[in-house]
Amino acid sequence: MALRQRHPHARPRPAPTAATGAQRLQKILAAAGLGSRRYCEELILAGRVEVDGQVVSALGAKADPDCQRIRVDGVVLSQQRRKYFLVHKPPGVVSTSRDPAGRPRVIDLVPSSQRLFTVGRLDLSSEGLILVTNDGELANRLSHPRYGVEKTYQVEVAGSIERDELQRLRKGAHLAEGFARVVSARIKHSYKQSTLLEIVLAEGRNREIRRILARAGHKVLRLKRVALGPLRLAELPPAAVRPLTRDEVRQLQAAAGQIAQRARRPQQKPKAKAVRKVAAKGRTVIGGSPTRPMQTGTGRAKKKPNSRRRTEAAVPRP
Repeated sequence: MALRQRHPHARPRPAPTAATGAQRLQKILAAAGLGSRRYCEELILAGRVEVDGQVVSALGAKADPDCQRIRVDGVVLSQQRRKYFLVHKPPGVVSTSRDPAGRPRVIDLVPSSQRLFTVGRLDLSSEGLILVTNDGELANRLSHPRYGVEKTYQVEVAGSIERDELQRLRKGAHLAEGFARVVSARIKHSYKQSTLLEIVLAEGRNREIRRILARAGHKVLRLKRVALGPLRLAELPPAAVRPLTRDEVRQLQAAAGQIAQRARRPQQKPKAKAVRKVAAKGRTVIGGSPTRPMQTGTGRAKKKPNSRRRTEAAVPRP
């Protein structure tokens, strides 16, 4: 059978590749709940990831999870249902997923059989709000300083702090990784031997608040994270866990720039007077007081006789 010849001016057909729905491999792994974006990059560099039977060890590699088979350590990657939990981390609990010392972990507090990880970290002696999820994309956006999601802390320091010291905190300090600066710092309460501060950060360096305050000559007695973007710790007790509501997840996604924030509809002003028709009596009620409609003829509308005047006139005066 003769082969069908192609027209010389016909457009070349594209090769069957995964370019249509292709994404970076580390992003796919993180979205599947294997861990943070950085941890998934380590999996790729270690040669533990396969795409269609071929080992991939380059970070720039892309794949299409809808039409390509991805394996990690020989296990086919499956898209898990995304979970979001708010945890009140108590002191003495580590935020890492692996701890050689066998200390209690934050993820051990969450009642879920799925593989989860924490968003950011709180050091061993710190406490407060920490998010646990398997949504790698949202975790990356909430943790990366590029997206500027603010974290709010209540910090109790030894001694008293003057206003000029607060100003120095706002200006920032030089650390080993670079220049660190707080978004805001204010005094919430002054005690006899300590001061309670509220500090807001837009980045998350290791032990950043403690190191900045140490540069200013103040020792941190207690550090508690009370907010992550729009998410608040509120009255959740230590070691307690609760799932996030759908609205809270959307607020976090909007704060991290993952979805567009919904525009609020302008509220309509209430009408000055409610107008309704009473069909039975042929009247119109305006503002709750019935009145008869005006006549459309050329003649003058007749006035209703005043019964009060007529009664008063019939009674003879003394």
